[in-house]
Amino acid sequence: MSKKVTKFNFNSSPTIDQVGINDRIARITARSIKKETKMQGLKMALNMVDLTTLEGADTDKKVIQLCNKALHLHDSFPNLPTVAAVCVYPNFVKVAKKALEGTKINVASVATAFPSGQSSLKIKLLDTKIAVNAGAEEIDMVISRGKFHEGNYSFVYDEIAAIKEACGNSRLKVILETGELGTFDAVRKASDIAIAAGADFIKTSTGKISPAATLPVTLVMLEAIKDYYYKTGIQVGMKPAGGISNSKLALQYLMLVKETLGKDWLTNKWFRFGASSLANDLLMQIVKQDTGIYQSKDYFSKD
Repeated sequence: MSKKVTKFNFNSSPTIDQVGINDRIARITARSIKKETKMQGLKMALNMVDLTTLEGADTDKKVIQLCNKALHLHDSFPNLPTVAAVCVYPNFVKVAKKALEGTKINVASVATAFPSGQSSLKIKLLDTKIAVNAGAEEIDMVISRGKFHEGNYSFVYDEIAAIKEACGNSRLKVILETGELGTFDAVRKASDIAIAAGADFIKTSTGKISPAATLPVTLVMLEAIKDYYYKTGIQVGMKPAGGISNSKLALQYLMLVKETLGKDWLTNKWFRFGASSLANDLLMQIVKQDTGIYQSKDYFSKD
């Protein structure tokens, strides 16, 4: 079914059982994965990575370099999947599109005054349309956390709905910036608002605030997705971002997704990692599983 903006009762979000959340995470992190299943998970995770450069010092050449990394990560292992997308600022979308032309790697772009979100709706819509018109298949927006903390939930809802409309056929990832929300209850409410307002994905973080993605916060967001799916039959994607730099943690996220939402979410259509450095570690672990030998980090580009 297609994603549609729906009416939302701002008092409908459940209270989160923090002890229960932490208990489930403790059980996930205590598990080990066998060799064949581990290799499958490593390849799956690689195909879910959004390679990202979102710095003030970004240049055309840096974006092209990142796109080349996306294209050639797996040159030594031709049977490996590509990453899912390359994520850049709106003014670099055309550069990335040209560099990735003819591939299945999407171009994503942040928008809406990323990372603070402190701007007018007019500017945010223009920011989004610039990225979409340049060819971005995916838009990563940030919610107005100040309005959320004021309790102005209808403002947050309406803004997301407006950005969703401006996206046209491009998919919308809504960044909650969970490190600024404070509590699991607030994360759940923000998740419910974003989903009801039209988000195709909900995303933990910009990567600019600490803490960024965590397993407990991700579980809270996954439960919101699950409840919405049970109610409507509509899938919504999930993207933890920031602080996921090693394969062991990535595999724990995949276990969490499978146990909470099921195997239908274990594709890059419905799950992503916002973690560029993760790609290198995944490759190192894949090589280790295949050959029994670790390669030096020096064999992999840093960006």
